[in-house]
Amino acid sequence: MFAFHRSVVAVSLVALVVGCTTNPYTGEREASNTGKGAGIGAAAGAVIGAIAGGGSSEERRKKALIGAGIGALAGAGVGAYMDKQESKLREQLAGTGVSVTRQGDNLILNMPGNITFDVNQSDVKSGFYPVLNSVGLVLKEYEKTLVDVVGHTDSTGPYDYNMQLSQRRAASVGQYLQAQGVMAQRIFTQGFGPQYPIASNDTADGRQLNRRVELVLRPLTV
Repeated sequence: MFAFHRSVVAVSLVALVVGCTTNPYTGEREASNTGKGAGIGAAAGAVIGAIAGGGSSEERRKKALIGAGIGALAGAGVGAYMDKQESKLREQLAGTGVSVTRQGDNLILNMPGNITFDVNQSDVKSGFYPVLNSVGLVLKEYEKTLVDVVGHTDSTGPYDYNMQLSQRRAASVGQYLQAQGVMAQRIFTQGFGPQYPIASNDTADGRQLNRRVELVLRPLTV
């Protein structure tokens, strides 16, 4: 069963203006790695705060995992554990269009909407299955990791529609990972619609970057 955090998060985020470069795998113009990474990190920081601020729901998830026999990480072991997981993910995701961003002991996998979903659809594209399969393999190996699946949209269109679409897309990715053997207790899904942009919504390139699903991977600690 997936939990949906329904509280209103009163956090404002300034849209980031990022430089562009050409993706060597797709040939398309996109934000530079430096600018995009900064945008993803800033937005993910706010998202992590919103999710972790769930209080009792966050604690219930941790207790369920510890009760299932998955021990929590502590001390220097946290960073080393996430280092190894990051290295494995970068190896698996090279050339797929999915970026890996490190923020402290957290990892953010950014899955652009144009490679993950058809327009206005919430079913994962079949061509993206192998990528999620690779992610699932790593997540099963590193079981001491909380998996927050977060959907985002650009700011065009009705706000309520964007919120619902982002929630459905996050749920689809979460359900797919669960089907690949990732424990349901580790997974939390949430849609934030247009609330946390990583680029300016004033340009077509920026809006495309904002249409995404992120996997925020956090170490299981107490």
